Amino acid sequence: GAGNKKALGVDRSPNPWSDIPLADVVWVAGSNVAETFPITTSYIWRARDRGAKLIVQDPRVVPLARTADLFLPVRPGSDSALFGAVLHELVRNDWLDHAFIEAHTVDFDQAAAAVSDMTPKWAEAITGVPAQRIAQAAEWWGTSATGMLLHARGIEQQTKGVDNVLSAINLGLATGKFGKPGCGVSTITGQGNGQGGREHGHKCDQLPGNRDITNPEHRAYIAGVWGCDEGEIPGKGVPAQAIIEAIHAGEIKGLLSICFNPAVSAPDTNFTREALDKLEFYAVIDFFLSESAHHADVVLPGSLHEEDEGTATTGEGRIIKINAAVTPPGEARRDWEILLDIADRLGRGHYFPYTNTEEIFEELRVASSGGTADYRGATWQRIEDEMGVFWPIPEVGHPGTPRLFEGGKFFHPDGNARFHAVPFRESAEVVDVEYPTWLTTGRVVSQYLSGTQTRRIGALVEQFPEPTCEIHPRLAEELGVATGDQVTVTSRRGSITLPALVVTTIRPDTVFIPYHWPGGKAANQLTNRAVDPTSHMPEFKVAAVRVEKAVNP
Repeated sequence: GAGNKKALGVDRSPNPWSDIPLADVVWVAGSNVAETFPITTSYIWRARDRGAKLIVQDPRVVPLARTADLFLPVRPGSDSALFGAVLHELVRNDWLDHAFIEAHTVDFDQAAAAVSDMTPKWAEAITGVPAQRIAQAAEWWGTSATGMLLHARGIEQQTKGVDNVLSAINLGLATGKFGKPGCGVSTITGQGNGQGGREHGHKCDQLPGNRDITNPEHRAYIAGVWGCDEGEIPGKGVPAQAIIEAIHAGEIKGLLSICFNPAVSAPDTNFTREALDKLEFYAVIDFFLSESAHHADVVLPGSLHEEDEGTATTGEGRIIKINAAVTPPGEARRDWEILLDIADRLGRGHYFPYTNTEEIFEELRVASSGGTADYRGATWQRIEDEMGVFWPIPEVGHPGTPRLFEGGKFFHPDGNARFHAVPFRESAEVVDVEYPTWLTTGRVVSQYLSGTQTRRIGALVEQFPEPTCEIHPRLAEELGVATGDQVTVTSRRGSITLPALVVTTIRPDTVFIPYHWPGGKAANQLTNRAVDPTSHMPEFKVAAVRVEKAVNP
């Protein structure tokens, strides 16, 4: 979201997914959509049915890439070099929308200057992608009337994730591919309500409506909605990884977490485990006893979304309604009810006078009004009747905004989008003699996030019972291993022993391990705690490791 806000002024996908089939080129960068966001795949197939070119950029031949018109096997951590070389080619060949650049953007000259030496040949040496493929990607993108570039965690979970996103957006701005049918550069949000949560305060630097928690006017407005003194609203908070660092350093002594399993999902799990054990008090709200909950002093059984009523916001910015199918079992309670009781015991119950989720949503409509993520016109009944509405929807009767930036109007105060100069820089950790292989991590189709839910479902466990190490035949031959043999993968933070899975669908210098498992099977034993300086996202997608045949498996 940070890159979108810097360049476009707002954190939301520019397009409804119905725009994808209208694109003449679909470019998917760092997203295994077939396994992790499968509904998106059908939209891409519809674009291909009408003749669209498909470009896939990834260190692995993910399922979507198997039939791509152009595959860009990028080295982990080098995405901005590839995007920079494409912008170089757009400039060199004058595949630019000069009218759009002049009327609706600023700082193009700085962005162009930053890539003046980023030739495809230069990028080939860094990315491992042949120069002619980079040039082909540039030509297809630059000469097509419409195009969608979809990106996800593969380019974002890096110490230069914001640079990568800004580089991708530069390509859309340079060719005028915003605000029109079939045109956009879109983040694929990774999980249910990942979009809606970060719009309304789940990010530690925001208030409802995508408001800035450090902005005095924004704070005053929200204080008025909540009926509190502005001074009672806290200042800018601490990002998730920084919380773990502060706990480990003894600066944070108590923690309440909701459906958060850092013992599996945070980088450098050995460090995270040490941090959780240093807490003087730790309370967990969750619907299953996660690995992190084993460190807790108090566990409060919460609810699944099937057990509650409310709204969520999809990756395309559509507010949708969720209706309860069942009630929470046993002593489990709805999460919001638990939070209301905690507020009451802290002497702040008068700020939480809700008796149902519709009342909470009604407050959110008012709190978001006037913000960039404006829900004011999205009534409870209308969301259900219309199967969802797109924000911003500033007043009742407004049709909603499925496609942002129409007419070249962006969300910065001057209405213009921002190009950004993005020089290439390496990841926090690179390969060397001691750790000569790149590691990237991700998901598999039969498991979800930290596995708290899916590792309890027998059929899914049977499909993928434990992590494997995807390894190219060339590296496997060097190590003397075959599929099923145990290998030990070691980084500067830890090691893991697991079965090898020898595949031709990965770069010879890279291994891949899915991260859904805990303890000794946790891929995040290996990953780096280094974060992007702007988004504070850890570098899950790039680490240097050593791979060896296990001595005593």
